[in-house]
Amino acid sequence: MSRIAVIATVLNEGESIRGLMDSLSAQTLQPDEVIIVDGGSRDNTVEVLNTYRDRLPLQVLVEQGSNISAGRNRAFQAAASEIVAVTDAGVVLAPEWLEQITAPLREQPSLQVVSGFFQADPHTVFEAALGAATLPLVEEIDPDTFLPSSRSAAVRRAAALRVGGYPEWLDYCEDLIFDLRLKQIASPFAFAPKAIVYFRPRPSLKAFYKQYYRYARGDGKADLFRKRHAARYLTYLLIAPALLLLSVWVSPAFWLLFLAGAAVYLWRPFARLPRVLDAAKAQNRLSITVSTRVIAWLYIPVIRVVGDLAKMQGYPAGWRWRRQNSPPDWRAQPE
Repeated sequence: MSRIAVIATVLNEGESIRGLMDSLSAQTLQPDEVIIVDGGSRDNTVEVLNTYRDRLPLQVLVEQGSNISAGRNRAFQAAASEIVAVTDAGVVLAPEWLEQITAPLREQPSLQVVSGFFQADPHTVFEAALGAATLPLVEEIDPDTFLPSSRSAAVRRAAALRVGGYPEWLDYCEDLIFDLRLKQIASPFAFAPKAIVYFRPRPSLKAFYKQYYRYARGDGKADLFRKRHAARYLTYLLIAPALLLLSVWVSPAFWLLFLAGAAVYLWRPFARLPRVLDAAKAQNRLSITVSTRVIAWLYIPVIRVVGDLAKMQGYPAGWRWRRQNSPPDWRAQPE
């Protein structure tokens, strides 16, 4: 049977790391190695991690100043296992996560990569709305095109090393570039929908804005999604203002076109919202009332607009960085 490692990177996680480590200790399939790379925490993260040495085959590596990509690459280098499951600090793993995400690799020797899944674990109405606005439901996933978040993925170590690991020059969207590099040598990926990790969405609009600004800046640095970002600028800077002006100067019918476009744009988050709220209620996270549902519903358009504005500011910042720094061409075929 193939040996299995679980890797993650951490920085200043303190007591929050216990959710990940407790859930890892409770897995139905236990790993042969657990390698956690700390990027130089200034709190008690390393001390808390070391309390799990009697429950897990744990290595804690301190790499002062390393970013998430460098930390993961250090963990790949340190691993002795053929199969490596990747996750993140700040998540809680479903009990069968490791068993599910490694099963395709254990059963199919030719397979190289498995995509797991992730779900919001909201503790507030805002977090529930944010989860509905930003995260797909499992039935929305096309396994042929889905690219896994490194919250929940598994890969053969040899394949990860062949593509050079994660891009250390990139601070956000690094897992997407890693996936795209793997696609060049290891397509198709398997999809394991029951390999679920749970995580809390950002707790405020400010934190969400910062997150999506950084994501879009990463897109700009990596030269990703040009058309998608161009369509966003076109919609906000030309199409939407034109429809509003035409509704005032020409005909109110243009206002209906504006509302129809907004309804199409917001339909999927609204459709997800009842499922997210009901799941939070089932976990005793939230008490769901009519007013709760209305408040969550009202958050959705605000979240969408704030996220789009964050992306519209973040993308050109990343693009400027790219022009100034000329990073490596991640599209080059791995040797």
